[in-house]
Amino acid sequence: MTRASSSTGGGDQLAWDFDAPDDTEPAPVENAGTARFAPGTAQWIAALQPTDGDAARLDRLDVAAMSSEDAARLWARVAAWVESDQIAYYIDDAPVSSDAAYDARLRCLQRLEAAFPALDSPQSPTHRVGGTFSNDFASVRHPSRMMSLDDVFSIEELRDWYDGVRRDLDWPDGKPLPMTCEVKIDGLALNLIYRNGVLEQGLTRGDGVTGEDITLNVRTIGSIPANLGGPAQDIPEFVEIRGEVFMRWDDFKALNAEQEDAGRTPFANPRNAAAGSLRQKDPRITATRRLSFYAHGIGTLRWGAGRAAGSHDEIADQSQAYELYSKWGVPISPHNREVTSFGQILDMIDYYGEHRGDIEHALDGIVVKVDDLALQRTLGATSRAPRWAIAYKYPPEEVNTELLDITVQVGRTGRVTPVAVLKPVYVAGSTVARTTLHNPSEVKRKGILIGDTVVVRKAGDVIPELVGPVIERRKGRENELREFVMPSVCPSCGAKLAPAKEGDKDIRCPNVESCPAQLTERVISLASRKAFDIEHLGDQSAIALTNPEENRPDSVATYAPNLTEILVKPGEEPEPYEPVEGLELPPVQTPVLSSEAGLFALTAADLRDVRVWREAPIIEVHETVDANGRKKKTRKRVGGSGLWHQVPAFWTAPTPAKKLTARQLAAGGPSDVAVTAYPDYDVPADAVVVRVERRSTRAGVTEVPVIVRPGENTRKMFDEMDKARHVDLWRVLVALSIRRLGPPTARLIASAFGSLDAIAAADVDELTQIDGVGPEIAESVVHWFAAAREPGDWRGETLRAWRATGVGVATAEKSTLEQTLAGKTVVVTGSLDGYSRDSAKEAIIERGGKAAGSVSKKTDYVVVGANAGSKAAKAEELGIPMLDEKQFATLLETGEPGEPEEGPTD
Repeated sequence: MTRASSSTGGGDQLAWDFDAPDDTEPAPVENAGTARFAPGTAQWIAALQPTDGDAARLDRLDVAAMSSEDAARLWARVAAWVESDQIAYYIDDAPVSSDAAYDARLRCLQRLEAAFPALDSPQSPTHRVGGTFSNDFASVRHPSRMMSLDDVFSIEELRDWYDGVRRDLDWPDGKPLPMTCEVKIDGLALNLIYRNGVLEQGLTRGDGVTGEDITLNVRTIGSIPANLGGPAQDIPEFVEIRGEVFMRWDDFKALNAEQEDAGRTPFANPRNAAAGSLRQKDPRITATRRLSFYAHGIGTLRWGAGRAAGSHDEIADQSQAYELYSKWGVPISPHNREVTSFGQILDMIDYYGEHRGDIEHALDGIVVKVDDLALQRTLGATSRAPRWAIAYKYPPEEVNTELLDITVQVGRTGRVTPVAVLKPVYVAGSTVARTTLHNPSEVKRKGILIGDTVVVRKAGDVIPELVGPVIERRKGRENELREFVMPSVCPSCGAKLAPAKEGDKDIRCPNVESCPAQLTERVISLASRKAFDIEHLGDQSAIALTNPEENRPDSVATYAPNLTEILVKPGEEPEPYEPVEGLELPPVQTPVLSSEAGLFALTAADLRDVRVWREAPIIEVHETVDANGRKKKTRKRVGGSGLWHQVPAFWTAPTPAKKLTARQLAAGGPSDVAVTAYPDYDVPADAVVVRVERRSTRAGVTEVPVIVRPGENTRKMFDEMDKARHVDLWRVLVALSIRRLGPPTARLIASAFGSLDAIAAADVDELTQIDGVGPEIAESVVHWFAAAREPGDWRGETLRAWRATGVGVATAEKSTLEQTLAGKTVVVTGSLDGYSRDSAKEAIIERGGKAAGSVSKKTDYVVVGANAGSKAAKAEELGIPMLDEKQFATLLETGEPGEPEEGPTD
């Protein structure tokens, strides 16, 4: 089951709307957005949306022609989007904007700040190296700051930078300027700290000042040496080695093949795979992911006291550092070049522009650096990036492919979304086969027909976008094309589809209770981190519980019960499949869950017979002979066969039990072995003997038990479900899938009412009295609990069933802390030592205050941490007191901010 989403809304317009000539009146367009207003006006700014199309419009805006008031309004709007993008990209590893859109917004802020200096402040997103660090790992301060790189997107901009460097250095005309050119790896920045040659720490970049300590995971990366090699005199006392963690294309493809074989969702691209692997809480998982590392920079370097000059390699330039890294055994990119002219830089850009898919990893640009370290120090840096280096970014990739079909998918609240099914095409580092079309009006707006050749854009390795049709390709094929017709009934349950209310663009399935697709999505949602946080209850497990017959073959023609893979030689086609005579499809399974009510009553035994459908892959087997004449076989997955079989979803396949060793027998066997009729065999306590195999041995005939047992992930899933029975009340509210109710508002409601019973009895007026709860959310909550009181309603069944198993019976704990912030509204921006984003808000709420997410005239204080964003600028504009970390601590304790810290703050 593929799920796609995008930030592009139905009201987004095509780029040419902005470029309509002044003497041409554009045709009326429904929800035309910015196209209705003059660029740069207050109305135009208000109509802007966080889409790629509107981001492109920002690039063409003449900011110098704007008034200071409109410039400030535009800055605030764009800065908020940039800050959200930075959090999504650097913290959540789940970017929602393309690189092109993010870069356009950042350029807009930079141009606004250049034209209106009053908008430029240290808290601006333009001065930030990245998002603040994640809170899953300990935060550690870098010995020296890790800078980011400024980007350019055209050869003209690159030339301006190059000429500026020569001018700032007063470099003579005609004299070669030594520089390095490096491919820009699409991975995660890493700082390796070695002390006396021993790897001491591995830190993520974080915000450039503070990063995450992921040392245990870093140690699992085979290409990163635990000890620096080479002569002892060349080992420094202390060094920071900067580089990039990434996943090679072949390792990425192998990982995704394993994901698919195991029934798990494949990763979207190598960067996401590397990010997810590097931030695993269990280093053993990271160790299985085949991560790689290339060094590309150096931080602090101390050789140590008593080291005579000439007793070790000196580093005077970047390329010498790379030579030393090679001696130490630290890998560097084989694609680095030393250049001395702008023409050689262009050669590098042109070469890798044509060979982006030919090297071992994903790349998105070329990095140019001044080679001499002394010249680097002369050029210096801005608050976020060095002036001696630049990143040239390749333009977003667009490709043409065929639109094979438009299907629909059903979400957890019943929203039915059109999805484009594409002829698989490789673009921007991954293969794209599906992308969302949002709603029927979006399909109509784009003017696409099934069978069209369409333009697909995938910028920055994020969600692909179907841009529109290639009209010229329709000529002579008109009879092959057809319009998309939105189905009138739900494809999952057959219920009649309709908008939830008049005027809605979204079409919904009203069968909330028993629509399998909605139930699957709700189970996925309630198990997510924002709700019960049940690990190992992901997409595939949810499907197995609620809709195990997904992908069931239509006939025995594609049912191959004993065919788990098809092996072919290079260039061979698989033999045609012929089902054996008399073959019948297995009976249709009844899902073990018909609603989420039964989730917490499930036992491992209930899942023993659940089976799911898997497609047999086609495996190409290559046979080679090494120098010693030994044959070696390699396997490569080349696609799906279209033939399906069933596999156990939660239990292991039948396996002969292992015979216990003499030592195990003497010790009484493993601790989890059950007392069975087979004392000589390892039969775990939770295993079931399904049959006995008779084997002949020298001692006679032996009976070997064949067992099945819950899989390891199944056992872990039940452990997580036991923990979920005792989660906070607000998490239970989120898990109920009440429309529009997310974690922030659920926290407010849980804190205000204290129990499910009190929330269930609340009316709209009582709920809207809570600061932060609007009428639409209040009506959704009241409607949900009113429906739950109706006899036989699934919502009420869910509440009663969960309570019977201990879920949701606890009341919200009342804070025992002194209510020092009662009646006060506090906004926190930036990172604070000792606090995560959520724990800072909790500290405010526990003391009776309101932890607001935005700054307004009602805000009492704004706490400003490292890398604060536009909220600090807004506070300054409104004259709201801004507090440092020391004042925040005093405010929590006494209710008054006290005096600020002395001296400059970082």
